[in-house]
Amino acid sequence: HVFFSSNESLQKMGNSSEIEVVSFVLAAYANIGALKYMYFVIMLFWYLSICVANTVVIVIIQVDRRLHEPMYILLCSLCVNEINSSTSLYPLLLSQMFSDSHEVTVPWCFLQMCFMYISAPAEFWGLAAMAYDRYISICHPLCYNVIMNTKRVFLLILLVWIFSLVSFILSFSFIFGLKFCRNIVDNVYCDHQLMIRLSCSVSTQSYISEIFFALVSIFIPFTLISVSYFKILAVCRKTSIENKQKAVTTCTPQIVSVSNLFVGCIFHSIDFRFLIARVPDEVRVILPMYVLICQPMLTPFLYGFNLPKIRHSFKRLLFKRK
Repeated sequence: HVFFSSNESLQKMGNSSEIEVVSFVLAAYANIGALKYMYFVIMLFWYLSICVANTVVIVIIQVDRRLHEPMYILLCSLCVNEINSSTSLYPLLLSQMFSDSHEVTVPWCFLQMCFMYISAPAEFWGLAAMAYDRYISICHPLCYNVIMNTKRVFLLILLVWIFSLVSFILSFSFIFGLKFCRNIVDNVYCDHQLMIRLSCSVSTQSYISEIFFALVSIFIPFTLISVSYFKILAVCRKTSIENKQKAVTTCTPQIVSVSNLFVGCIFHSIDFRFLIARVPDEVRVILPMYVLICQPMLTPFLYGFNLPKIRHSFKRLLFKRK
């Protein structure tokens, strides 16, 4: 049995003339028979694990007043975004496992796409905010409490979410008004690139929107993160070994996380159907989802349980020790 399959016969059903599309058919599923129960359990377990792990970190930071610091408050926002990004994908996958038609209504498809592409800039800009926090903490420690006060941190988080919403609206809101000539999406979720290809006409606006979204959601925050860490490394070279170790402890998770996101973005951008001949359908479908599979689970363990303060607070909360 094969988990995913490109359904060419369904593609032939598509008409070149404009039709009234009320639902999209996710054609990358195949008839997996009894294996669907195993896949369902695996995905459900992974989704619940992501939600539990991120929620535990949020609760620990909320309960322990000693963790009411800018870095941990920003981490809370990041964990919320991990739950948001996972919820944009896994419930749809779980519901389609037992579907015969694999149809998704247009409003639900747009809603899923909306949550998914809001979470992407929120992730990068959230990491940029954390990188800025580390930069101020290490490079300007005397000004840290003045610059990164609680009010300013919450304003920063609010700006991250507002900017993520605005970047999505400016980039992809035109999709809501498209006229579709086909309704077969060759994927397991509603991907904006494939949906644009289903429209009756592909304008230059779609290419401009892709470039704009990549610029404001990935390139700019990635540049700011890189600049922050280069400056941190420059300062650390002149400090004591103890300060170097402290900087490495706090900065390594973010560097690993950003690197993982960068790899995930590459996988998401590559069209494996044209890049590699005879690429397995499983690889073609799963690799673009790499960032949504790994990143939400990576965050709570890299930032949360890996940091000594959160780990000790978790033990105190678990065993109710003071």
